[in-house]
Amino acid sequence: MCGRFNVTEMPGLQNLLDSLGIDVRLPPPRYNVAPTEDVLLLHDGQGELARWWLTPSWAREVSTKYSMFNARAESLAQSPAFRGPFKSQRGIVPMSSFIEWRTDQGHKQPWLITNKDSTLAVAALWDVWRGQPAPLLSCTLVTTEAAPEFQPWHSRMPVMLSREECVRWLDNAEEILPADPLFRAELKFPLALHPLASGIGNSRNKDAALLEPVGKVVWLEGR
Repeated sequence: MCGRFNVTEMPGLQNLLDSLGIDVRLPPPRYNVAPTEDVLLLHDGQGELARWWLTPSWAREVSTKYSMFNARAESLAQSPAFRGPFKSQRGIVPMSSFIEWRTDQGHKQPWLITNKDSTLAVAALWDVWRGQPAPLLSCTLVTTEAAPEFQPWHSRMPVMLSREECVRWLDNAEEILPADPLFRAELKFPLALHPLASGIGNSRNKDAALLEPVGKVVWLEGR
C-alpha cells in the first residue's frame, strides 16, 4: 500500500526526464500528498497533473466508494478498472519519498522511505473520465508484494522502477504481463527509512517540518 508521499528536492529527476525525453517543469515542493490530490503524472512523452484516485472512463461518476488509489500488480490483467490502462495507459509518478506506518507494541509509527537520490519513479496507470463539468485525468499507483527486507514495515510496496524499467513501462507498444520481473518482490536499490512525528498522519498537515527524522536512519540494502 502507498497512501502518502512527498515531492521535495529530487536530484535524480531531471536526469530521469532527460533519459525519457520528457520536457516538463519540475514540480514545487509538496509534503504529505494524499489520495484525491493532484500529482505529476509522466506519460506519452509529457507531464500532466492527474487526480490520484483512478476514475475509470466508463464510471458513472467521480467517486471514492472503492479504493482506486492503489492497484495490485497481481490483478492488473483481470480488474475491469485496470486491465485497459495496463495495456495502453501506463505512466510514472515521481516522488522523493513515501510514508508507511509500522506497528510496534501496539503503536503505529510513521516512517519515511526514500533512496540515495531522493528520487523514486513509481509505476502508475491512468485513465480519462469524460463526464461533466469537464474531463478528468486520474491515476493509480501500482503495488506489489513487499521485499523480505521491507516486510517489517508493510506487506506491500510501490513498484519502484529502475531507469531501464521506466523506458519499458512507458512504451505502451510493448506488452507487459503481470508476471514481469519488474513487479518482483525485491529491492532493486537500497532504501533509507527514518521515523517521523505522528503529525504526518493528518493529511491536512503540509508543513516541511513533518519530514524531520525523530530517530535513526535504517538502510535496507536488498540482495
